[in-house]
Amino acid sequence: MSVSLTLKNISRRYVKDNEEFMAVNNINLEVNPGEFLTFLGPSGCGKTTTLRMIAGFETPTSGQILMDGVDITNVPANERGLGFVFQNYALFPHMKIFDNVAYGLKIRGETGEAAAKKVRDALAMVGLTKAERRYPNQLSGGEQQRVALARVLVLRPKLLLMDEPLSNLDAKLRLHMRTEIRRIQKELGITCLYVTHDQKEALTMSDRIMVMNRGHIDQLGTPMKLYEDPATPFVADFIGQANLIRGRLDHIDGDGWGYFAINDTILKARMGQQNPPAVGEEALLVVRPENLHIGETDNAIRMRIVNRLFEGDRIDYHVMIDNSSQEKPFSMSVPFLPGTEIVDTDTVVNVAFHPQAGVIIKG
Repeated sequence: MSVSLTLKNISRRYVKDNEEFMAVNNINLEVNPGEFLTFLGPSGCGKTTTLRMIAGFETPTSGQILMDGVDITNVPANERGLGFVFQNYALFPHMKIFDNVAYGLKIRGETGEAAAKKVRDALAMVGLTKAERRYPNQLSGGEQQRVALARVLVLRPKLLLMDEPLSNLDAKLRLHMRTEIRRIQKELGITCLYVTHDQKEALTMSDRIMVMNRGHIDQLGTPMKLYEDPATPFVADFIGQANLIRGRLDHIDGDGWGYFAINDTILKARMGQQNPPAVGEEALLVVRPENLHIGETDNAIRMRIVNRLFEGDRIDYHVMIDNSSQEKPFSMSVPFLPGTEIVDTDTVVNVAFHPQAGVIIKG
């Protein structure tokens, strides 16, 4: 049965070499029953520490953890009824697959045919019906990861916690396992918290994503909301690729469109809903590389091409604002279709975007 989870002002402080640092700083979170929520962020942002506190492997320095309204902050890990899938699988090498999956049931005192049926059902769910008599070293990495998942699912946990479970797999297998984990989670209706630093993993699997940065939540929302309306420069840059163009909010019209000034050029774009700047304030214009187009004159700025990379299906141009002091080039990704003209480096072109494709946020 799915559960809700609430974190109230959760913090985790460590002391190292007589210096304190906050691994997790005052996190507040509501997780809905049956939701797939991903903790996303770079190494050291606090996502795994937060997951381990929920699991009971770490104790918060302050704050409360509630499951279905019941405080479990100080409940031992083995009494929380949670399932944890580790990065390294943690299978018993001397046990056959059937026994690995049955281990948790055995510890719980469940044996016999009823327990065996649960094990077979769990192996069937992850597509490993024929592997029950084999040993872990006879399976591929992807199959071992499926066994680790089956070993948790057989216990029918209230909450499924997964810490970078696909990081040891090759790229093709990761794609397949993303789909499988999401399918199983939906089939069971289980509440799932998933830790990753892989933005594509987060975007394709999640109901919501919690982007963490230096121990706190930068933004929490649906994948599409985070991609279209980032609250901070960090989120804009971490979720997908983004050009962060520095300038000033010149004015806002009666329909709510923002007008962004870069040198003598004014560009029209959406105002960020999460973190909008004030008129006259320094700001950032966020535009994705795939939304920039060459040659159009509406909503355009003059840019010089400084590099180009042909990638088969597309051309990736690196561009600089003409006569600007900017140090870092922006990226523009153009689909390579029959008849597409490749523009030479050092050419100055109009680079445009649809106003709906740009968003103005605080710098």
